[in-house]
Amino acid sequence: MKIHKEGWPLIIMSLVFALILGGSSFYFGAPPVLYCILAFIPVGFAIFFICFFRNPKRTPGGSSHLVTAPADGKVVIIQEVEEPEFFQGRRLQISVFMSFFNVHVNWAPISGKVSFFRYHRGSYLAAWHPKSSTRNERTTIVFKNEDGTEVLCRQIAGLFARRVVCYAEYDKQFKAGEQIGFIKFGSRADVFLPLGTKVNVKVGDKVTGSETVIAELQKNTNN
Repeated sequence: MKIHKEGWPLIIMSLVFALILGGSSFYFGAPPVLYCILAFIPVGFAIFFICFFRNPKRTPGGSSHLVTAPADGKVVIIQEVEEPEFFQGRRLQISVFMSFFNVHVNWAPISGKVSFFRYHRGSYLAAWHPKSSTRNERTTIVFKNEDGTEVLCRQIAGLFARRVVCYAEYDKQFKAGEQIGFIKFGSRADVFLPLGTKVNVKVGDKVTGSETVIAELQKNTNN
């Protein structure tokens, strides 16, 4: 099992802390039970971080027109909404909630070039809260495919998440299923699609990031 690069600093820090606590307790003559307990606590954190920051190998199932899930988790929202930040109009929103036990890597939902990118500081409402999409710490990324169709993907920090990591840059080209970032400790990923997009999932479905095709864009024959 591969470990995501975002997790190594926390894993190493936990193991070093375990060595310091255990070694100090042993050096100062503490009972063996005590220094074992003191060392086990940070080791436990290291094991948790190893599990949380797992980085599975995925086989991308998307393209410039097939929209794949941006994250592992459960579909919690499928609805037509007003998207005020970039489109400033009505769009179809599909949201995937990542529980504490899901892989927290995020993947590009379509192949395309980044036409818009913005990071927002914000609150830490529970990720399932309707207002978390506009009030929480978040990163907005817009991908433009070969037809000129734009799809917005938003990484949203949750109640326990305290950092959104994003690898997107203006004009950077991504392939569908390529990693675009990581959200630490509970979160949500939203995708905003043109109205009329065919949806292949329903609320409550469990999806696999970069592999599950959640929607199909209409091809623009005018380009």
